[in-house]
Amino acid sequence: MMQDRVVSLFQESFGRVPTAVCRAPGRIEFIGNHTDYNGGEVMGAAIDRGLWVAVAPREDGERRFCSDLAPGRVVLQSGVLEPKEGDESWINYPLGVLAGMPEFGLTAPSGFDFAVASDLPTGAGLSSSAAIELSSGLAFLALTEQSLPREELVKLGRWAENHFVGVPCGILDQGVSGFGAENSLVHIDCATTAFSTVPMPEGAHFWIFNTPGGHALVDGAYASRHRECMAAAGVLGVKLLADTTLEALVAAKAQMEPTVFKRAHHVLSEIERVNGVQAALAEGDLATVGKLLVASHRSSQHDFENSTVQLDDVVDRLVECEGVWGARLTGGGFGGAVMALTDERFDAAAAAEVSAAFAEKWGAPATPLHLQAARGAERIC
Repeated sequence: MMQDRVVSLFQESFGRVPTAVCRAPGRIEFIGNHTDYNGGEVMGAAIDRGLWVAVAPREDGERRFCSDLAPGRVVLQSGVLEPKEGDESWINYPLGVLAGMPEFGLTAPSGFDFAVASDLPTGAGLSSSAAIELSSGLAFLALTEQSLPREELVKLGRWAENHFVGVPCGILDQGVSGFGAENSLVHIDCATTAFSTVPMPEGAHFWIFNTPGGHALVDGAYASRHRECMAAAGVLGVKLLADTTLEALVAAKAQMEPTVFKRAHHVLSEIERVNGVQAALAEGDLATVGKLLVASHRSSQHDFENSTVQLDDVVDRLVECEGVWGARLTGGGFGGAVMALTDERFDAAAAAEVSAAFAEKWGAPATPLHLQAARGAERIC
């Protein structure tokens, strides 16, 4: 069990038992690629893998961190909140939460021991960043005996990512990790920050195929897409792209650079696809859902250009398989993973065939994971 694993790591590293253990799940972005920071709608699923944080207070003001994904320990004095690099860069996420707590009227804990353990594959685009932000937030609240509404916890995680880590993400990742529910998708109206759950039809399965090399969003690619979307909104005279329509964009095509038009076309057509998926799920129509998932990927591939040839290859293989309703990249893109929506006919043997065929072409497998929709972030003990 992951709880036993993080407690053992804590005891081995710090020689005592933790006073609180919290967990937060990774997430699948089901539909709504890069719509969140454009004020649109998005749907995702919290998954049955994530990050677990164990903590205990210290009286000397030291903040000591360890992880099962990085060597050694990082020791900081209370009040030191400068971003780290290299093997220590993982602590930027809990540090960002600490830096953000006063912004939300909270007192950050001064000294503590902190251990994190993960069963999320690294670089897969399943949002380990949001998972560590939310689990850290819950752990720090436990240390200081404070509380925060779930909506505010989600916003605190996003604040850490935007203002400390430096990724201009929307609310998707933290919102899905925070509001996840078993056998359900999380729907987010990002304009109003309204969260709701949407039941998945019986017999629907999630498969993830993690391509080699992973991805990283703290670089120019994500930020440039953000700038291009804002540029399109400026030409259209709106604050966010969700405040306009696809028809208005097409009418203004001659007024903007071709690349900016393509980015906006993806976002606005993707918002329409989110609405289509929600309607199809209400009818139990997985065939239509699957078609919209594939259309989403093609839009990412050609308009938003945040796919890769490897992600495209996995999608191309999956859509030819029996039992696959649809497939698309999941997460920010620029590498990472493909999500497939399937029925029970697509099983572990079929997934292994896809992975092996991919490996024959690319020299390394696209590692498959069979995942389930799970509960959102919570304190365990």
